[in-house]
Amino acid sequence: MITGLGAAFFYLFAFIAVASALMVIAARNPVHSVLYLILTFFNAAALFLLTGAEFLSMILLVVYVGAVAVLFLFVVMMLDVDFASMKRGALDYAPIGALVGIVLAAELLIVLAGNAATIIAPTDTALPTPDPAVRHNTAALGDILYTDYIFFFQIAGIVLLVAMIGAIVLTLRAPRPHVKRQNMAAQVARTPADAIEVVDVETGKGI
Repeated sequence: MITGLGAAFFYLFAFIAVASALMVIAARNPVHSVLYLILTFFNAAALFLLTGAEFLSMILLVVYVGAVAVLFLFVVMMLDVDFASMKRGALDYAPIGALVGIVLAAELLIVLAGNAATIIAPTDTALPTPDPAVRHNTAALGDILYTDYIFFFQIAGIVLLVAMIGAIVLTLRAPRPHVKRQNMAAQVARTPADAIEVVDVETGKGI
């Protein structure tokens, strides 16, 4: 449980995270939305760090802020998408959005009301949380991931590799005439006779 100064920082980061998350969907400029999303990720990483989950905090910064959010930002800035025309039919989905919002609000109220209930933590956990003074949870997660779950870790890597190859194949399968492609077989089979044309020009006449 977080108390004292840690609780103050927790509420500060939580307030900024919620406010920036609201600004992600409220901002009219898509670039500003992505910047607010990055701010949300930073505050969520700070919350993870306060609870002692430094591995999740660093993963959130490296993967989401360093890759996903920056990718969104570059895509939004480079594609010049007309978001005004895309938002014209947004009111048609307002009833569905309101229904989803009501369901999420009800779930949050249930969670807040359930804090009064007593939760008994199991005492016979197979993999207990390591003592931070002796061993950090990042090292413990690495030991568990590369020993007990190495098979599942490798399978997940193979699945991601196959998905990446499939996406590349589906993208490059359709021939596009305006795109220049490299034919390595033709380049290797090329001879000097095919690449060079010798022209006998008489002296003083030029080409």
